[in-house]
Amino acid sequence: MSAATDLEQGIRAHIGQFSLHVLLVFATGLTIGSERAVVPVLGRDVLGVESVVVIGSFVVSFGVVKSLLNLFAGKWGEEYGRKPVLVLGWVTALPLPLILVFAPNWAWITVGNVLLGINQALTWSMAINAKIDLAGPDQRGLAVGIDEAFGYTGVAVGAWVTGAIAARAGLRPEPFYFLAVVVVLAFLISVFLIRETVQYAKAEGDDDHHDANLSFGAVLKRATYGDRTLFAAAQAGHIENFVDTLFWIAVPLYLTSQGLGIGAVGVVIGVHSAMYFLQIGTGGLADRIGRRPPVIAGMFLAAVGVLGMVFVEGYLPWVAMAAVSGIGMALLYPNLMTVPSDAAHPTWRSAGMGVYRMWRDSGYAVGAVVIGLSMEFVTAEAAFYLTGIAMVLSGAIVYLWMEETHPDFGTHEPPAPASESPARAVPDD
Repeated sequence: MSAATDLEQGIRAHIGQFSLHVLLVFATGLTIGSERAVVPVLGRDVLGVESVVVIGSFVVSFGVVKSLLNLFAGKWGEEYGRKPVLVLGWVTALPLPLILVFAPNWAWITVGNVLLGINQALTWSMAINAKIDLAGPDQRGLAVGIDEAFGYTGVAVGAWVTGAIAARAGLRPEPFYFLAVVVVLAFLISVFLIRETVQYAKAEGDDDHHDANLSFGAVLKRATYGDRTLFAAAQAGHIENFVDTLFWIAVPLYLTSQGLGIGAVGVVIGVHSAMYFLQIGTGGLADRIGRRPPVIAGMFLAAVGVLGMVFVEGYLPWVAMAAVSGIGMALLYPNLMTVPSDAAHPTWRSAGMGVYRMWRDSGYAVGAVVIGLSMEFVTAEAAFYLTGIAMVLSGAIVYLWMEETHPDFGTHEPPAPASESPARAVPDD
């Protein structure tokens, strides 16, 4: 594309492709959601795994792989385009249903989650970057909100559907037939219907701003510790994934140990994830009031919901607390991701978001270890206390250090790239 009109940005101008990317991120959520309610219980009740730490190992493998691939997915998306990386992500998911159906032991489940981590990193990274490419800077928060809302609605639906199937037909193989259909359809859509969007980011970044030519190493440094605001966002993203990990490992094991059936557990987990659909509103809200207020409110509200899970008892109170924590996550999740998007030049925005997503999703691995050890050697309730307290402390760091990054009324000023020498700069191609 070369004409200016061909590179017009805006959700309405690209509603067809934007909608396809919404559908694909919904499929990405369905893929991971299909494991949420069923797989931990499968490990305990079918494969005979007694250690919570061992059960948590499949989340550790997922988190390590996804966080590292997030880092490089953004870089690859700039070098090779969004579509090839997206297609590769769905290719890696094709064997996953077969592994879950036929796995003879827990080691196979852990290997399967390596593939899941690759799938989630590549497909979700490209889904969000493609939406931002098409939406443009004026609708960036809305685009991120829509992406995360439909992605986590997919998680909720996947958990609910597979939980319901497992309650009627058993923990396997039937729940994973549903997963197989999702993966195959998403792969076909990515190959035959999706078009490339990287040209919109390149056109948006076609200027001589001093930030335009940062090397990948400089982007990694700035987005990790070279900018106090981006550090605050990265550590908050890391800690808030403890909540997601809690609902993946601890909640199904804790609630089933309290006598709740697998179908009801799927509903509790599904309600938590369903609240993420509110991100359509919270992302758009941040376009009007800034990123900082909803992030701070969300950190503390999610902590209340997590701690409430062990202070209440019974199906409906657990559903209510799951909803509270989910609402908190809906407030903070898309707007934390918009912070590095605001602060980055378009030429390295994908890489900058990849760095943030690396630190965020490494929270799966760290959270799985912390939650698993606390459940194994202290009590199941200890995992909820530790996660809630960590969210409060992380929220305090955000309150003290994170400046507003909204392009219209933000207070954030990025540090001058004094350490970036011309020899290390990335050319403007």
